[in-house]
Amino acid sequence: MIAPKTLLRLVVVAVIFAALGCGKRRPPLPPVERVQQRTELLSGAQQGNEVILNWPAPRRNAPDSSVQSIRRIDVYRLAETPGAPLGLTEDEFAARATLVGSVTFEQIQTAGDTLTYRDALELAGQPTRLRYALRYVNASGQRAAFSNFLTIEPAARIAQPPVLSSPPNVAEEAITLTWAPPAANIDGSTPVNLLGYNVYRTDESQSDVNQTPINSALVSGTTYSDRNFKFGQDYRYIVRSVSLGTGGGQVESLNSNAVPAQPRDVFAPAPPERPSIAPDPSFGRLAIFFAANKESDIAGYNIYRSTDPNLPKQSWTKLNQELLTRTNYRDERVESGKTYHYYIVAVDNAGNVSQPSEVASETVP
Repeated sequence: MIAPKTLLRLVVVAVIFAALGCGKRRPPLPPVERVQQRTELLSGAQQGNEVILNWPAPRRNAPDSSVQSIRRIDVYRLAETPGAPLGLTEDEFAARATLVGSVTFEQIQTAGDTLTYRDALELAGQPTRLRYALRYVNASGQRAAFSNFLTIEPAARIAQPPVLSSPPNVAEEAITLTWAPPAANIDGSTPVNLLGYNVYRTDESQSDVNQTPINSALVSGTTYSDRNFKFGQDYRYIVRSVSLGTGGGQVESLNSNAVPAQPRDVFAPAPPERPSIAPDPSFGRLAIFFAANKESDIAGYNIYRSTDPNLPKQSWTKLNQELLTRTNYRDERVESGKTYHYYIVAVDNAGNVSQPSEVASETVP
């Protein structure tokens, strides 16, 4: 008969040996990955007769066949009177809200960092407050909890977009846009509710319009000069009217028509100033000095010489083999007693050549 204490010790030893002999140590299992099932970062604003919703795209960290994979995102809207209580439970919202659209699986797959949904409105009648929320739906059709609520009170008297003239005027210092102002508000009413305009520029390689206007303050007129561009790049411009919205906020119109601009540097630099010439009798040479051009894209200068001031400029001799990047030159191939005439041209980074400077002359001692 085994004593109880002895039996207990044997059981404990057996358990320990069983644990040690269960097999080889296995690598730890990877954590179960779960797709983000809701967002708390739904935001949006009215633009023209649309409410544009934005939120971070969900991370795709589950196979497409998994129940954790988001297959679509449903967008819900609830129309309320502006004075209705803001407090609302998810169940109350679900019972009263309308499914207005969805973001498809293909749109989720191809999204960048942000997803967008545009809700077109019929703005007429009594003022309305709209409450929006999202719901992620997985591969099994199961719906996640609602996102945060976004409330917007859209205004009906919002200006129509302007109409841009094409093409814009491309000059050396600026690309200038012009447009026709809106004739009415989006509901057809007048006078136009217009505070000014915002101008947007996008590289042709981009598919979406940048969301930051290039103007630092609202444009009050119907022209705008973009001075912060680069030659050799292709751009598209759009303009939006800006109106006074509900609650005193600013509301933009939908986009105007887009106009392209392909600025190319075909503008020659200004002629350099007349050079100064100083003879050096000790070495029998002439030193030529000239002021630098004020343009920021000057690549260098060429210096030309002739003993005949009446010779056509294109027939004068170019003294430098490479572009001069300094503003002085020593001409050592001169003869004592002879008079030499010089002019300078500036060359920019695009290869544009200025008109000749005024001619300066000097006799070698």
